[in-house]
Amino acid sequence: MKPKFDAARDIPDLSDKIILVTGGNSGIGYETVKPLLLKNATVYLAARSPSKGHEAIAQLERETGKRAKFLELDLSDLRSVRRAAEAFLSMESRLDVLFNNAGVMIPPTDQLTAQGYDLQFGTNVLGHFFLTELLLPALTASHAHSSTPARIIHTSSTAHSRAPAHNVFFDAVKGGPARDALVKKWGTLNAPWTLYGASKLGNILVSDYYAKTYGHGDAAVLVSCALHPGMVRTGVQRHGPAIFKFITGLAFAPAPVGAYTQLWAGTAASAEEINGKYFLPVGIATSPGGRTDDEQLAVEVVKYLKDAIEGF
Repeated sequence: MKPKFDAARDIPDLSDKIILVTGGNSGIGYETVKPLLLKNATVYLAARSPSKGHEAIAQLERETGKRAKFLELDLSDLRSVRRAAEAFLSMESRLDVLFNNAGVMIPPTDQLTAQGYDLQFGTNVLGHFFLTELLLPALTASHAHSSTPARIIHTSSTAHSRAPAHNVFFDAVKGGPARDALVKKWGTLNAPWTLYGASKLGNILVSDYYAKTYGHGDAAVLVSCALHPGMVRTGVQRHGPAIFKFITGLAFAPAPVGAYTQLWAGTAASAEEINGKYFLPVGIATSPGGRTDDEQLAVEVVKYLKDAIEGF
């Protein structure tokens, strides 16, 4: 059994590290940014709302004495993703750790992204994939700078097991009559969770893609892993029914606990230790199973994402 993770003890000094955390203004993201600042990293806090982002930065400064940098990012709009990446690249030549942390959970099923994708898949998977692709020059520059691989940490969930079957997966994640029919078939309660499962499965498949493409042995320029943060109370549950919110309030862990695994993977673990892996809290490697073993689906998901970002 691994010893209990202690951020103050286990995270090394990060004075030379440049780190980006999506969804850093609240919940697990906020609790990820805080110890990174305390360990002297240069941290970009990416958030959709400038007012909420700057409010979080001010609060973090009061708590840590260090100031994060704001990056405006709406993952549900590919044009916003490009603007954010270009803004980052205009300020920094490298990126050492990318925490693809932001996400939405079980919103109303009629909510779509600016480009017409399911809001959960479009935000949690497609937006993050596009951001990562655009930031690859900075991630590879990190390796050239430090001779150690950059890291991409993908916040997933055990809910990936609820993803829809291969034969309807792509209908489910794009708005249109086929998706509407599936939502009706799955029902008001089950449909949001099935679509959430699709997005969390996507996170794992994308993580595996980067691990296999860029993380091979001595030639690794970056490493990638996915993780389940645990059952954690955050604002992401705001769309859930009242009974779900009540249960999370009683039984789920506070947000700082949810940050432990990704902090460990992003800073304390070795690059070799995390690449291509899926972790449960804290740092327990396991096979996610389910549709993550569908190699054909994995290939098709990455192709689907690449086609979706073309032209943006």
